[in-house]
Amino acid sequence: MTKLTHYDIVGSFLRPEELKKAREKFNEGNISQAELTHIENQAIDQLIQKEESLGLKFVTDGEFRRSWWHLDFFWNLNGVAKYNYHESYKFQGAKTRTDNVELTGKITYNSDHPFFEAFKFAQKHANVQVKQTIPSPTLLFRDNRSDNWNNFYDNRRNYLNDLATAYHQTIQHFYDLGCRYLQIDDTTWAFLISKLNETKDNSTEYAKYTSLAEDSVYVINQAIANLPDDLTLATHICRGNFKSTFLFSGGYEPVATYLAQLNYDRFFLEYDSDRAGDLAPIKNIWNNRSNVSIVLGLVTSKSGKLEKKEALIKRINEATELVPLKNLALSTQCGFASTEEGNVLTPEDQWNKIKLVVDTAKQVWG
Repeated sequence: MTKLTHYDIVGSFLRPEELKKAREKFNEGNISQAELTHIENQAIDQLIQKEESLGLKFVTDGEFRRSWWHLDFFWNLNGVAKYNYHESYKFQGAKTRTDNVELTGKITYNSDHPFFEAFKFAQKHANVQVKQTIPSPTLLFRDNRSDNWNNFYDNRRNYLNDLATAYHQTIQHFYDLGCRYLQIDDTTWAFLISKLNETKDNSTEYAKYTSLAEDSVYVINQAIANLPDDLTLATHICRGNFKSTFLFSGGYEPVATYLAQLNYDRFFLEYDSDRAGDLAPIKNIWNNRSNVSIVLGLVTSKSGKLEKKEALIKRINEATELVPLKNLALSTQCGFASTEEGNVLTPEDQWNKIKLVVDTAKQVWG
């Protein structure tokens, strides 16, 4: 496993205005793909330099080539296509665009996935390691995205196996390109927290969501099984992030048993507000897994208000009553721009947040 630091980032950053304008022009047909790529390249190069200047030992390309944190990845798997959902995602107080994905055939690995070239560019321009982020496979069998799986498969297990295989091959190819730190972003567990809490008095509905949780454990562990030992695999458990709003609320208790079964090396857990519940579930995830790392997302990416370092240290100390300090780390609660629109804060706010994470971690862990 790659040696990690006790300070980390989730992955996405606010798009510079020049990049936002360029994407608008591209969507309107006023500039070419080559022109857009040139502007993306410049923005990513500058971003990586900024990340490194703040002391980050693992950087990302900010997801600058994506419109969505998840859909751009799915659209480029074989057997998946883009379609108009005609509905906004149910964020609290904001409406998204209506893009979505649907199955159009059997799921297979795409050796020409554009994320590979994006990783190679970031790696070439970074002096430290590049962390690759991709969405969880669980999102493909949620929200009606694969209700038509039986059009292409005789049984659901074969569908789940193909999905896991496509992910496994994708992750292996990132490794072959030099990736040693890959993060799988996942909103399904927050969705399940909400649904399991809602249906706890309805045995039929509750069973439906426990079955989804079991399928999620199965697919993830199949996808990440038998990968090289020096590849660190992380997950970020997200409650939704669009223009500083959210999708789901609730503590981790309903899904902690399932999370503890996932064979990840590092868990990014959101703990920036009361919506996340208390710290108790982190013990369940860490228990009997002495090498697992729990990253406390105590610094919010949803507003520019800067947390007090003393309050962060107090919360970290509370966490050490459940998990040893060496197994803990600090990060922002989420990325700053899970979609190209970005959260409601300034670039200066963003970098102040990252600096706070780094400075606090160095004070706590040395």
